[in-house]
Amino acid sequence: MRTRAAVLCAAAAVVVAGSFTALPASATARAAVQAPSVAWKKCGTTDYPTLQCGTVKAPLDHRNPGGKQITLAVSRVPHTAATYQGPLLVNPGGPGGSGLSLAGFVASTLPKKVAAQYDVIGFDPRGVGRSSPAIDCAPGYFDPVRPDSVPATPALEQANLKRVQSFAAACGKKYASLLPYLDTVSAAQDMDTIRQALGAGRISYFGYSYGTYLGAVYAKLHPERIHRLVLDSIVDPTGVWYDDNLGQDHAFNDRHRALMAWIAKYDSTYKLGTDPQKVEARWYAMRAALAKKPAGGKVGAAELEDTFIPGGYYNGYWPYLAEAFSAYVNGKKTAALVEAYQNFGAVDASGENGYSVYAAVQCRDVSWPRDWNQWRKDNWAAYEKAPFMVWNNAWYNAACTSWPTSALKPPDIANGKLPPTLLFQATDDAATPYQGGVTAHRLLAGSSLVVEQGGGNHGITLSGNSCLDDHLAAYLTDGRVPHGDGTADAVCRKTPDPKPLSTKAASTSSRGSTLHGLLGFRG
Repeated sequence: MRTRAAVLCAAAAVVVAGSFTALPASATARAAVQAPSVAWKKCGTTDYPTLQCGTVKAPLDHRNPGGKQITLAVSRVPHTAATYQGPLLVNPGGPGGSGLSLAGFVASTLPKKVAAQYDVIGFDPRGVGRSSPAIDCAPGYFDPVRPDSVPATPALEQANLKRVQSFAAACGKKYASLLPYLDTVSAAQDMDTIRQALGAGRISYFGYSYGTYLGAVYAKLHPERIHRLVLDSIVDPTGVWYDDNLGQDHAFNDRHRALMAWIAKYDSTYKLGTDPQKVEARWYAMRAALAKKPAGGKVGAAELEDTFIPGGYYNGYWPYLAEAFSAYVNGKKTAALVEAYQNFGAVDASGENGYSVYAAVQCRDVSWPRDWNQWRKDNWAAYEKAPFMVWNNAWYNAACTSWPTSALKPPDIANGKLPPTLLFQATDDAATPYQGGVTAHRLLAGSSLVVEQGGGNHGITLSGNSCLDDHLAAYLTDGRVPHGDGTADAVCRKTPDPKPLSTKAASTSSRGSTLHGLLGFRG
């Protein structure tokens, strides 16, 4: 899941061990801290020619603003309209996702007359990407072939446990002085430092996935600093993070079955059968075969899961996954499967950085069970009902069983001090299940919830659904939000599922593909 003018504000606060503690406010301490600023330089690309880049200095420890400093990488697409509504900070999720390119995407995808009213600001949260220091706890951690994720034997369980424990130990050894300050509240306070550097009294914020939690935490800390607040694909703030991950497991299993049903619908193309249950059985048979003999020496059982999990985030990947599945089962061909793994599942250096931050933030944010027996019990119980992703997800998070920092207590994001805010949620979202949107809607007084009925993608605005995008544009233009009588204030029809690549109607939303390339998986 993931998210992201003058001297330090005396009213600023941080969460320490579960309580809001005022930051130092003495005149002496404040005068010693130079107000941050940004020196913008051109860094435009072919896709985003007006993009600018810069850096902002921020305290490593926001309780000690005059102490050690870190550097936050920021990007900007400047406003061009006479009507200026201030900065719009954007975040793609994670935690661990880079937001620098997202600024260009959002600015170019919003209606021109809307984007022109904002400075669209991207940023790499602390620890991420071009921010400094950036972390990579264990280079090569996801290199294939990893042990089978399902611990069907004591040896497999021990191999996976040893692997996650070694990752936690490596993080502690390399970044002992940094890990205590990699957490959501610190990242939210960094956003306020960025606000100060921009010289803005208030900011607007647009976050996807974990970015919704980051935005909600910022809004709790600084409600008076919010102009507009948009949260898309919403983390359940009451389940961070252990319970939310277990909830994901069931939702991803449902989404994987939706893919199996889609493949069955197009049996004339994929030749895997017309019965979704039988197609699913063939997928698990493929998994079992790869556990014994990895495709191309790279795609074992765990890597197969890594390859298909992105299909739970975005159905635009379904045709590619289906072709690889079909080629392996029907033609004993491994090339398409290896290519799909490289495109969707393989982790490069940027991904290693993102995962390191993901683990650091989630393990520090809250208290996780430290007793492996509880993980074993809970995950086997989930596996009985939802086998697709349970153990892959468990090992993705299990470094928190031995994480080398103490845990914070998460803030209560309930908020009655905000202007009207706009929430977006798909009913069949796997990464942030629907109930998260409903819960946030209840906790954020005066918010409006727009629902994509039957939609299963994660990150739904600016992805080709004009109904959703019209609500977003209206809100960013003048603060208009829909009001309804039920749980949802407005309902939009889902974006249609894709067609097989071999059909003339195969093209999926290029905007959707671009967006999902920018959003961090697992968040």
